[in-house]
Amino acid sequence: MTVPKTTVLVLDSAEPELLARFYAELLDGTAGPAPGDGDLLLVTGRTGVVVGIRRDPAHAPPSWPLPEGSQQAHLRILVAAQGLDEAEREAVALGARPVAAEDGGTLPGSRTTLRRYADPAGHGFVLAALREDLAPASSTEETLTPPSSVADVHRTESEGA
Repeated sequence: MTVPKTTVLVLDSAEPELLARFYAELLDGTAGPAPGDGDLLLVTGRTGVVVGIRRDPAHAPPSWPLPEGSQQAHLRILVAAQGLDEAEREAVALGARPVAAEDGGTLPGSRTTLRRYADPAGHGFVLAALREDLAPASSTEETLTPPSSVADVHRTESEGA
């Protein structure tokens, strides 16, 4: 029998509260402390995705997408293709900074299917058009059932440990 597991991508930040607020608003979710860990905040998006934000006073942002910089990791946030412009406006209004694409936006579909940003702490993320064959049947249908609270996510991670 396999032990239940939940994967959480954790980003470092000198100002975790600010970054958690950014992702909670961007993902239409909630943010709160991880039980038993004063240096970790958990953001739970409306569809159930969980992002951790860890306090690191010495955090230095990556320079991605510049070739000499390290990408480290990035979030790929899927959006219905017709909602990409609106999602971009929301992200920028929340503090996201557009970053240059390696191709200068010249490849087919560059701006129509994928847009690159840095969050307020400098981590890279993209807004990407969701393929139609992966989209829910209706725009209001949820594809995942979110946990009822951040504590439920943490409890799932620690079960069986």
